[in-house]
Amino acid sequence: MADSVPTELIEEYRQRQRELAHAVIERSLTKAPTVIAAVDVHLRGSWGVAAAVAYTYPSLEEIDHHVATGRLTFPYIPGLLSYREAPLCLKAIRGLAQEPDLILADGQGRAHPRRAGIACHLGVELGLPTIGVAKSILVGRHDPLGEERGSVAPLVADDEVVGMAVRTRTGVTPVYVSVGHLITLDEAVDWTLRTTTRYRLPEPSRRAHRLAQVTARTLPTDAP
Repeated sequence: MADSVPTELIEEYRQRQRELAHAVIERSLTKAPTVIAAVDVHLRGSWGVAAAVAYTYPSLEEIDHHVATGRLTFPYIPGLLSYREAPLCLKAIRGLAQEPDLILADGQGRAHPRRAGIACHLGVELGLPTIGVAKSILVGRHDPLGEERGSVAPLVADDEVVGMAVRTRTGVTPVYVSVGHLITLDEAVDWTLRTTTRYRLPEPSRRAHRLAQVTARTLPTDAP
């Protein structure tokens, strides 16, 4: 529990995030992605399941997946999600047979209080282009956006654009896209839309979410 973690230790991890934020590079992709992976985590008791799924682009066909399971050793502390879930995510991604050209992370990138969410953590650690595709807002606010697919509105926190609200399906609640590493915000929005077809989430993200969820259900809450 967060209440049991010393305040000075929490501040140490927040400082690590501030340092990580300085390591994030926002730049145009150096090549068009042909293998795109997504990673998601599902929790069961004190255990977590991370699923990484690789898809080809533009066919959007699944070519590989890998699941990593382990005990969560870092407590739930708002704003420090990456230290709780990133180790399993990294293990899952590294278990893929082929290194992806682009990673979609379920969570925040720059749209984070210290501009270093889990997408940044994964991107910097792996040295790969990474996008945060979140289902909800952690920081910032945005103006209303159009109801049509592809409508966007800047997500602003402390007078800084930290991400974009993106309507991936007409009339459906937007997702919140932000830079993780080695990509621009415009490209992050573009690739989120390119990989989204019939549902709210990109296809690789939806598959990773489902795989992690289904795998977690097979584990006892006290899984060894």
